[in-house]
Amino acid sequence: MAIATKYTNSSPIDIPALIDRSRIGGFQIVMLTLCAICLIIDGFDVQAMGYVAPAIIQEWGIAKANLGPVFGAGLFGMLVGSLCFSILADRIGRRPVLIAATLFFAACMLLTPMAGTVGQLIVLRFVTGLGLGAIMPNAMALAGEYSPVRKRVTLMMLVSCGFTLGAVLGGLLSAALIPRFGWQSVFHVGGIVPLVIGVLMIFLLPESMQFLVLRGRRLEQVGKWLRRIDPAVVINQDTRYVVNEKAGKGAPMLQLFQEGRAKVTILLWIINFMNLVNLYFLSNWLPTIAKDAGLSTAAAVMAGTTLQIGGTLGTLIMGQLIDRSGFRRVLIPVFLIAGVAVALIGRPEISLLFLFASIFVAGFCIVGGQPAVNALAGTYYPTTLRSTGIGWSLGIGRIGSIVGPVLGGELIRLNWPNSSIFILLAVPALVSAVMLMMMQETSQRKAADAVIAH
Repeated sequence: MAIATKYTNSSPIDIPALIDRSRIGGFQIVMLTLCAICLIIDGFDVQAMGYVAPAIIQEWGIAKANLGPVFGAGLFGMLVGSLCFSILADRIGRRPVLIAATLFFAACMLLTPMAGTVGQLIVLRFVTGLGLGAIMPNAMALAGEYSPVRKRVTLMMLVSCGFTLGAVLGGLLSAALIPRFGWQSVFHVGGIVPLVIGVLMIFLLPESMQFLVLRGRRLEQVGKWLRRIDPAVVINQDTRYVVNEKAGKGAPMLQLFQEGRAKVTILLWIINFMNLVNLYFLSNWLPTIAKDAGLSTAAAVMAGTTLQIGGTLGTLIMGQLIDRSGFRRVLIPVFLIAGVAVALIGRPEISLLFLFASIFVAGFCIVGGQPAVNALAGTYYPTTLRSTGIGWSLGIGRIGSIVGPVLGGELIRLNWPNSSIFILLAVPALVSAVMLMMMQETSQRKAADAVIAH
């Protein structure tokens, strides 16, 4: 139940302040749930190719390294989608971009089972990636803009956790579906569900009120949504709204480097790049490498699922820790531990139990750390740059998500031993820790201090 608040016609309504002093009610819960479900489907679809790869390799009789470009094509599409559609969302709104992207990638997923060659898979995964790339920046931005500041990081990470949960569900469903119905069934499920979610969002998903006020659009609708948050608010034709931010001027991408934001922007890009090198190498190649090392198909898929389970728990736990201690104190040790865990995965002498424990810890730190990096970007940038800030941070990072799987394919093609591959993969995690140390040292200005060190 929202806290009752009295307003007079002459008093402007401070939207962020009203959200901050109101309890989180059903209206916000529905919005946050829709964003989380959207990310669950996003995570399921992004990881789908990694889960079906062993089955495609066996059915088509191709070398496993041939799927490297397929992984890379989907991630390159996500890169382009993140860069382009995040800017579009800061121009026309989060809602229309999020809905259109969901319906678009749903249709692409339903077309994927029709592929019969590696070339066709490359094209379909790239096009699908365009829609997938728009999901995370806009879902995170909306979640942050409807959350009170006291719980903003936790709620943004909980919503973002949907991506990791979707990857876990993808592994469980793939293990059940592929033996019975073939790899195509994974994409059928991954296409039908987002079609339903997209239709629901048309009727239930609100637009960012801060965005509409700064753009001077649909202010009557802002009043209706405010009443859903606080039924006691008094609104009429003369009501004015306050956001306490300046409307953006010029190209959103260039604004990421203005007003003292350049250093933090660049460091965020490097952290995203390094972490996504690891995340997408592990997500795409771990089941295949595990099977090649002697595990059964089901056990290989469960290795990938263990990675995502660790990531889900990491997200849930880290959100609370960051609210208490700040981003730097949590993420620096997390990425240092990640480097050790990744290096251990490739050791041939470790037991199966210790292997799965190392995979779990790597998932906890790397997969679970990515939502924290996204939340850092979402809390650092203002409303007019929030989608662009998250989208470009992710977009640049997704260069790393392309490099990871393609590099993995080349190292496998060159017959590198698993121990050497995973030692090399430990380096990006250590670099991420160093970048966070530099972010703290170089961001002494007020805005960066509030975000990084609380």
